[in-house]
Amino acid sequence: MKTLLVSFILVINLFTHQMEDTIQDKPLTYLALGDSYTIGEAVAASERWPVQLVAKLLDKKVSVQSPKIIATTGWRTDQLKAAIEADKELLESYDMVSLLIGVNNEYQGRTVESFEPEFEELLQKAISLAGGNNEKVFVVSIPDYGKTPAGLKKEKEIEKRLNEYNAVCKRISKKYNVEFFNITPISFGAKKDLELVAKDNLHPSGKMYTQWADLMLNKVAKMMKK
Repeated sequence: MKTLLVSFILVINLFTHQMEDTIQDKPLTYLALGDSYTIGEAVAASERWPVQLVAKLLDKKVSVQSPKIIATTGWRTDQLKAAIEADKELLESYDMVSLLIGVNNEYQGRTVESFEPEFEELLQKAISLAGGNNEKVFVVSIPDYGKTPAGLKKEKEIEKRLNEYNAVCKRISKKYNVEFFNITPISFGAKKDLELVAKDNLHPSGKMYTQWADLMLNKVAKMMKK
């Protein structure tokens, strides 16, 4: 009887370990929320920064599914919110959620004061979609399109306004203890290196998105392994 009991315990332990391995091997899920910068306007799908980030995570042996992207060129904060609410294919929660939004609020002349509560509401939604875990969410700063050929005529004006918008993004991210990646300095390079600009002379190229992904990679890998 004792031998039978020991055998039974060994079988249970083996089954438990196999279940744990299965859970650990299940690819993680990632939701990217944003606008033209997240959907990768004027670049191939493979060059989008969330797609490149996932590819780099896989190279680091972090098992991640292809990103679920909710983003469209031209979206403001209110339009992104509406799109999230209308999406019937969203999972209940994701292992990682990113948020990059605001440039179209700025471009369309919306005030920073009106942007702030809308951004905060979106960040709260992002945290909710990460199962309520703020450590599984990160915010990406708005790049400076004033350094591109299409934006140079209003470079100083654009830089001033985007600095105000990014200050809001950073402050609210800190309020919720959410990781904030400042990719804006990378976008300054577009003024001297046209290879960092997409063919539309306005959006980042795949090469610039690679630099964004490289900046985020190690930190995001640690976040996903927690």
